[in-house]
Amino acid sequence: MQTVKRTRRSALSSSDPVPSTGHRRDNVAMSHVPVLLQEVVECLALKSDDVVLDATLGGAGHARELTKHLGPDGTFIGIDADTAAIRRAEEALLSVAPKVHLAHANFRTIRVVLEGCGIDHISKALFDLGWSGYQLASGRGFSFLTDEPLVMTYADAPEKSAVTAATIVNSWGEESIVSILTGWGEERYARRIARAIVEARAKGTIQTTMQLAEIIRTAVPRPYASGRIHPATRTFQALRIAVNDEMGALTEGLTACWQRLLPGGRIAVISFHSTEDRQVKHLFRDWVKAGEGVLITRSPIAPTREEVRGNPRSRSAKLRVIEKHNES
Repeated sequence: MQTVKRTRRSALSSSDPVPSTGHRRDNVAMSHVPVLLQEVVECLALKSDDVVLDATLGGAGHARELTKHLGPDGTFIGIDADTAAIRRAEEALLSVAPKVHLAHANFRTIRVVLEGCGIDHISKALFDLGWSGYQLASGRGFSFLTDEPLVMTYADAPEKSAVTAATIVNSWGEESIVSILTGWGEERYARRIARAIVEARAKGTIQTTMQLAEIIRTAVPRPYASGRIHPATRTFQALRIAVNDEMGALTEGLTACWQRLLPGGRIAVISFHSTEDRQVKHLFRDWVKAGEGVLITRSPIAPTREEVRGNPRSRSAKLRVIEKHNES
């Protein structure tokens, strides 16, 4: 069940294949700097009366900036599967001019969220597929440098029947594990890692992130294990994507958003690894081929050197933007 919250209208009263899963749980991990912020604002060409959807509130950095460009006649809808993100957004957006609707939901349910808000169409949308430092410090197993339970769900209170990372590593077959490590993590040593996981769980349940990270480290060749990128990075990425069905959710969310987008409206997507970037690229390409839209960014926009120096998590970011054709 989706819970839609509304804040008062003030006028009346956001690398490596995955962003920094190895950060310490400290002030660095708890901070959040929105990526490609000005590029997003410019490409969306915001107007004061726009109806703007932020499908991934995260640290509310993009939300805060987007609402600055909306007036009292504008509307902002924010979505996140994490209740902590909703609370942060409520605080960050208390004094903004537009009407604000915040929904605790997965963005694959955009249609349901909009119906709950009484909104038929939107004019601009942003999907920031990266992580905030808050997620890394959530204690749900996203970081392999702190010992945490192998959960990896975006929902902070998953149902008991929900698939977790522990479910996958302790009960899925070797071939299935190879498949997700190859497909979602592009892990070159998927077979060796999957075999090591199966052998390890035969001796006892794999319960924590550091336990899994050590199994991976010992399974791969020594040069790979001591490389610049932690050897567990791609495996953790693949597990996270599988647990949350990220590719399925992305397709459903973007498709629902496109269907509710007004002619002349735009969708901006920030991706952080090649798997999700390809998904976005192919969806956009299909809409263009069908004569439904035009690419605003023919090639993805990457962060500047200055941004990467100030925010290393941004280094693998890619921004793609599409505009829906005006009706003839």
